[in-house]
Amino acid sequence: MPSAATPRPRRSPTVATSRERKAPPVLVRQLRDGIEESVHRGDIVESDAMGRLIRALGDPDRLVTLRSTVKPFGAVALLEAGGAEAFDLAPDEIAVLASSHSGEDIHVRTLQGIFRRSGVSQSVLACGSEGSPLDVLTASRLARDGEKAGPIRHMCSGQHSVFLLLSRLSGWSQDDYWHPEHPSQVAYRSAVARAFGTTPERLRTAIDGCGVETFAFPLREVARAYAFLADPTAVPATDSRSAMAAPLARVRDAMLANPEMVAGRHDRLDTSVMKATPGRTVSKAGMEALRGVAILAGPRTGTQYAGASGLAVKIEDGDGYDRATWAASVEALRQAGVLDGQALRVLARYHRPTSLDPHGRVGAEAVAAFELVPVGELIG
Repeated sequence: MPSAATPRPRRSPTVATSRERKAPPVLVRQLRDGIEESVHRGDIVESDAMGRLIRALGDPDRLVTLRSTVKPFGAVALLEAGGAEAFDLAPDEIAVLASSHSGEDIHVRTLQGIFRRSGVSQSVLACGSEGSPLDVLTASRLARDGEKAGPIRHMCSGQHSVFLLLSRLSGWSQDDYWHPEHPSQVAYRSAVARAFGTTPERLRTAIDGCGVETFAFPLREVARAYAFLADPTAVPATDSRSAMAAPLARVRDAMLANPEMVAGRHDRLDTSVMKATPGRTVSKAGMEALRGVAILAGPRTGTQYAGASGLAVKIEDGDGYDRATWAASVEALRQAGVLDGQALRVLARYHRPTSLDPHGRVGAEAVAAFELVPVGELIG
C-alpha cells in the first residue's frame, strides 16, 4: 500500500467549471421589514429511481460534491460484508453509521457500544474533532466542565466507523484506514459507485472535510440515487443497482425508525423533517448546502404523482447560516406535495427562518420564493 505521502493525481481545477453555467434562479430572499437584504440562488431536482425528472428548477446537471449525502449508500458496504450480523448491529446503530450526528451523548453512547462489541478502539478514529459537537447544549456543557470534544463527537464519526468495522471484520489494518488505497475505502467506493449506477474507475473524487474521499455527480444523479434509497425495489433486475436493494432498504428503514440518530435532537432539519413525516422521508444534508431527500411512495397534496422519488436541493453560495437550505428544502417538499397541514406547521421555523434582535423581536426572515416546474408529474 502506498504511503500517506504518495501524491495522488489531481484534476485541473478548470475541469469542474469548463461547462459554462448560467446564474441559477433565486430560491430564498432575506427580507428585513420588507427590504431585500440579500438573495440565495440554487438548483432543485426531483427524479424517480430511473432518472426521469418529475420537477426541476435551475440546472439539473449542476455538478456537486456529495459530502455527507453519500453516507446512506456507503454504509451498504458494511452490510454487504456481513457486518450487521457479525457485530449484532441494531437499527439505531445502523442509522448512526449513515449519519451526520450532532455529537450528543446519545450518539456517543451508541457508537461506543458498537466499538465495545466489535473490539475497535475509538482512539483510531481519524475524522478529527473540528467543529464538534454540533449540538450547542452539549458543547456548552463540555466547555463548562473543561472537557475537550474528541473525534467520536465529530459529525462524521459514524461514517468513519464503517471503515473501522470493515477493517475489523476483514482483518485489515486500522491505523491507515483513511488512505484512499485502503481496502475499506475501496469497498466503500464500490458501494457508492454501484448505488449511482457507475463503476469505481469512473468516479470523480475529492477530499472531504473529515479526511476521506467524497464524490461528485450532477444534481440529477443525486436525486436519482435518493429515489433509489426511497424504494430500492423500484429498479428492474437487469439494473446493476438491484443487487444492493436489500442492504440499502435496511439502511433506509434504520434511518426512518431513528431520525434523531441521523442528525440530532436540536435544530437539525433532517431529523425534524423525518419526524414530521414519519415513515415517509429520509432527509440527509451535506456540507456546502446540499440536501438529498428520499420520498417514499404515498399520496401527495396537489399532484397526481404518488410514486417514490428523490429530491436534491443545492444552494449556490454554500449558505453559511443554514437559513436558505432550510427554507428551500421545506418549500420544495411542500410544492412536491409531501408537506402540508400539521407537518408544515411543525416545520414553520425552518420554512421561514427568522433573525431576532437582542430583545427577541423578529428583525429579518428568510422567505422561499420559487416555483418548481413539473416536468413529468404523470410518470407512473
